[in-house]
Amino acid sequence: MSITVKICGLSTPESVAAAVAGGAAFVGFVFYGPSPRNVTPAQAAALCVAVPPGIGRVGLFVDADDASIAAALAAAPLDLLQFHGSESPDRVAAVKTIFGRKVMKAIPVAEADDLAAAEAYREIADWLIFDARPPRRADALPGGNGLAFDWQLLGGRSWDLPWMLSGGLAAENLAEAVRLSGAQFVDVSSGVESAPGRKDPAKIAAFLAAARAVSG
Repeated sequence: MSITVKICGLSTPESVAAAVAGGAAFVGFVFYGPSPRNVTPAQAAALCVAVPPGIGRVGLFVDADDASIAAALAAAPLDLLQFHGSESPDRVAAVKTIFGRKVMKAIPVAEADDLAAAEAYREIADWLIFDARPPRRADALPGGNGLAFDWQLLGGRSWDLPWMLSGGLAAENLAEAVRLSGAQFVDVSSGVESAPGRKDPAKIAAFLAAARAVSG
């Protein structure tokens, strides 16, 4: 089974270069002010210059308004819009229509019943991404918290659109996460950092090497 990787929260030329060199299929840029990985549209545009054709450029938004999304798209050539907040199915559908981009919706998971939320987006989103439900504290981010959920909850399940596994992944646990969840697409952010928001090129390389090893 081939494992396809998205490296999210990139904010420096060095981290983008490591993702590209290591074989990432997607690179992600966060447009969310409270996140330590936040970039401006201008910064994202500069980073996208180093992303060759064939690698998907993903913009992550959290309950963003149309003006914020438009500003990012006016500057950076994003291929996929990832929504990681409380966006309703109607909102996701509207954004897809307005901006003409493929969309990915994050589903926060802590227990089996949480997976039911994916049903409402099945005919709207182009991708799903299952991430650990954020901790219940005021400063918690909607994603990138380094938390994992029970990967076995996804084992044996299928949806009629592609999906990614996210939350608490690192080079050391990737093989186990894939084995338990059955994921073919994985997303990593904090698991390739030396500090919150600070991507480590060596950790990016190690994660991508682990993905190749799992792929066989």
